[in-house]
Amino acid sequence: MKADVIIVGGGITGSSIAYGLAQRNQRVIVLDGEDRDHRASRANFGLVWVQGKGANMPEYQFWSRRSSERWSDFSRVLFDVAGQDPHFEQRGGLVFCLSDEEFDARHMSLQKLHEKLGDDTADWEMIERSGVEKLMPGVKLGSEVCGASLGHRDGHANPLRLLSALQTGIQKLGGIIMSARVQTIQRDGSGFSLETGRGRYSAHRIVIAAGIGSGPLGEQVGLDVPLRPQRGQILVTERLIPILPLPASGLRQTREGSVMIGATHEDVGFDASTTGLAAAKLSVRALRVIPSLADARLVRQWAGLRVLTPDGCPVYAQSESHPGAFIALCHSGVTLAAVHSEIIAQAVIDGELPPSLEVFNQRRFDVPKAA
Repeated sequence: MKADVIIVGGGITGSSIAYGLAQRNQRVIVLDGEDRDHRASRANFGLVWVQGKGANMPEYQFWSRRSSERWSDFSRVLFDVAGQDPHFEQRGGLVFCLSDEEFDARHMSLQKLHEKLGDDTADWEMIERSGVEKLMPGVKLGSEVCGASLGHRDGHANPLRLLSALQTGIQKLGGIIMSARVQTIQRDGSGFSLETGRGRYSAHRIVIAAGIGSGPLGEQVGLDVPLRPQRGQILVTERLIPILPLPASGLRQTREGSVMIGATHEDVGFDASTTGLAAAKLSVRALRVIPSLADARLVRQWAGLRVLTPDGCPVYAQSESHPGAFIALCHSGVTLAAVHSEIIAQAVIDGELPPSLEVFNQRRFDVPKAA
């Protein structure tokens, strides 16, 4: 089976790029792996988040902003194409502070980033407890909540609805999604041949966006990216009346009413199991913010593996030894979905990534060996 572009990986990142390619009249095949594969997109918290990103790489902050600014139009057009609503809302986002020390540290961190970026006006503000209470009328905050940071560019979406809408949109625009794990990638004339357990697929260009499974595939085309998994566990409550008008880091309410509580950051290799210890820690923090959640029933707990590079920032690159082979990796697939579908998709068609994305090339991890 032939295509203009094959996307290896059908999660939010791969599907966003494939959707953008299909919008631009490219013949697209998405090879989506198998059900037992690690799938970060199915364990995603769903934030469209800007505040605080890029502390060690300011370009990551600007890249997140570009996507946040495009999300409203991206969501609207996706709904028109797929007929599915990803439940996007963008009214700001909070990071709760449970002590004066936390409040001061948060303020210092955001101010330091602000100065590094050279912005005229901050897109965030620190608000005292009384200000938080005005943003959350009818909700009794825990006694330790002394304030929060409010990011004006932040929002959230339903990651499962987003993934479903993207994949529906791909197919409505003529793309094909196959469940097939790629085993080998080889040069095939001016393009590439991908061997899977279900047959061979070929395309002029390929994009490796297989999350934590991207490493071995990238090595086959000269794209060696150091990756590590990090487990994140999330709790979900029963559906409640609306109590959280804004999403928060680690605490948000979906449009259906369930409250999501998360997430842990655990370096445990490829272990994607859930633990009682994590559930207890997440619950304690959530109850310190909103004590009334103690009356809510937990209905679900899940774990997923984040895709992390050594600096935690995305990787976008085209292979020097295998031109036409691209790689796209990040752990902010929801936030960056809008720019992936627009800017990265167009770059694949053009055969060249924009110079502004050079900072995200995996060459930044190449450290010369000591003599």
